Parts: sequence; structure tokens; C-alpha cells
Amino acid sequence: MRVVAKFGGTSLGSGDRINRAADSIAAAVQQGHEVGVVASAMGNTTDELLEGIEYEAADEDRAEIVSMGERTSVRMLKGALAARGIEAVFLEPGSEDWPIITDEYGEVDVEETKKRAHALAGQMKDVVPVITGFLAEDHEGNVTTLGRGGSDTTAVMLGNYMDADEVVIVTDVEGVMTGDPRVVEGARNVGEISVDELRSLSFRGAEVVAPSALSYKDANLGVRVTHYQHGDLLTGGTSIEGEFQNLIDLQEQPVACVTVAGRAIRNSPGILAELSSAIGDEAINIEANSSGMDSLTFYVDAEDADEVEALLHDKIVDDETLSSVTVEDDIAVIRVTGGDPSDHALPYRVTRPLAEAHIHLYDVVTSATSVSVFVPWDDREQALELVQGTF
Repeated sequence: MRVVAKFGGTSLGSGDRINRAADSIAAAVQQGHEVGVVASAMGNTTDELLEGIEYEAADEDRAEIVSMGERTSVRMLKGALAARGIEAVFLEPGSEDWPIITDEYGEVDVEETKKRAHALAGQMKDVVPVITGFLAEDHEGNVTTLGRGGSDTTAVMLGNYMDADEVVIVTDVEGVMTGDPRVVEGARNVGEISVDELRSLSFRGAEVVAPSALSYKDANLGVRVTHYQHGDLLTGGTSIEGEFQNLIDLQEQPVACVTVAGRAIRNSPGILAELSSAIGDEAINIEANSSGMDSLTFYVDAEDADEVEALLHDKIVDDETLSSVTVEDDIAVIRVTGGDPSDHALPYRVTRPLAEAHIHLYDVVTSATSVSVFVPWDDREQALELVQGTF
């Protein structure tokens, strides 16, 4: 089996942890597996280096400075492996076999990087490459970086381009947890999670795997997150399943928007839960909801609109916070899920062609990685065609 193992800064934060990492790598190699290693900067080295730059440094100088953390880590790990009789070589920008190349825009040159990654993979039967995470090199030989979470990106990208069976992210958490164990009592490990689920969690603060890294995972590449204390690269932790896809979906049936207005809504804790519960208690599904300064809107199946209006009207009569309810029928929903989690312009890409075509937008509801647009039912086919044309 071919494995790419990424060791985060915490997992390399001391001499003992470096020894633990080297032991796990050596054990996998001695079992006959091909192992490539991606190393982050030890501990908080990168932050400390950045804090030391108290002047206006040029981008190329800043990249060279922050690269010193990863450059040190790969030397430490290579030495620890050599002490265990494992043939290893460290690779950093400037090395003859360095794999990750960026273009003039700072983006990964996919064709060149794939070619170099394949060549490096061909050496893994005889040697363990220990590669600096986070860093890249442009065509002129300058050091560049892959941005926040770049070591995760390095690992999953190389795992993909090197035809690895699995990428193992070794970090300071036991995989993906049901909640933050520092906050939630009884939090436990999730043995398996989908890419889509983890993508949403990552965009909303879960520091498990960088969203930019997940875009390189395909259906054939296993990705697993495990704790450095586990000591075994081949078992344990949380497996991440599936791959990203661009999904554009037009809901077949029309929906209606039911809007409740009230001057004090924004200062009324619990009002959204109260109104949602009134709808849910009647087994009516809420397709989406949105809020304004003085209103709450619920999107429901058009056939349920009258019942929802009546339910919410009862709440208005009983609550002086609320003033009125209204219904708009014949609305179409187009949902777009982005395949690239680093595509921060997704809402703009979806809505721009609709605005240019002067198609009315009732609402745009976004999450970390998806966009739902609500347009007139009669415009649904044109809107769908325009959105599809942007991908």
C-alpha cells in the first residue's frame, strides 16, 4: 500500500513526538508499505517567525522566512528515520526532485506538479521522501506558499497525484469528534464522515482538515485523521469518505414563501424557534428560511402554503411582537453545491448571470459551500440554464 502521512505542528512539537512520528513511519515501511511524509513546522514555529517580521517584508522574503519552520522539520524527521535504518531524503523548494510548482498567479501548476509527483512516487519503493508542507516553488525558483492549511493541501494533493491508497493526517485530535471535547462532555470519535459533512464543519471552524485540501480528494483516495499518540499510521481515527462534486439541482415542485413581519423580531430571542416549531409540529417541511431586520421568511411546498399561513397567523394574533403574515406562490428553487471548497466566489458566480438577465431573485440562501436561489417559477428553465453555464 502507498501512504502519504502528514504530521502537523503539534505532532512534531518536541523531540519525543518526532521520535514517535519516526517510529510510526518506520513500522509502516518495515511492513512493506511505501510511505511519503509531509511535515509541518514544529509546534508554533511559523507563528513565531511571522511575529518576528516587524517590518514591511516583500512577499518573496516573507515566504523564505516562514519556510524555515518546515525546512527544520523535514531535516529532523529525516535524521530520526536514518537513526532507525530507514532510507529517507528530505525535499524542500529548491531540491532537484521538488514536486509542487505554482504558476505566475500563485496557483498550482497541475500538469507540472502531477508530472513531478508521479516521478517522485516511482522512488518510494527505495526511499521515504520527507517533504515540506505548506511550501511550493514557482517556475523561477522562488519560494511560494499554499495558504492557510497548506500542509494538509500538500498531503492530499500529493496523495492524489502520486496515486496513493491513503492519506493519513496525523494531528492532535482523535479524528473528527461529535463535539469539541474541551467544551462538550462525552464527545466521542466519529469513525466515518463524508467529505460534504466535513467540508461544512471545516468552513465553520472545525480545525480537522483544511477545506482547501479536501478539494484534492477523489473517490479512490482514502483520507483518514488520527491522533499522534495512536502511533499507528495504518489504523484508527476517522475515515473521510466520498469526493466533491458540483451539483446543480432544480427542485421539481414549486415552493411558496411565507413571510412574517414584526418591528421587534430582531430583538425577540426564540421567535424563530417558536414559529418553526409551529410548522414542524404539523409535519410540514421547511425547505429554507431567511431573515431580515423586521421579518422572517419560510419556504415551504406550495401545497402547504395556506396551512402554514393559518398556523403563523395564529401566532401573530397571540404575540404583539408580530404584525402580519403574507404568502408569495409559484417560486422555483435552484440549489448549487460547489465542488471546490476554496471557491469563495460561489454566491457571486451563481447570482451574477441571473442579475444580468434581469431575473428577479426572491432570496439567496447560502451556507459554507452551497447556494440556493429562489426565482419566479416561470423563469426557472432560463435560470437553470444560466447557472449551469457558469460551471
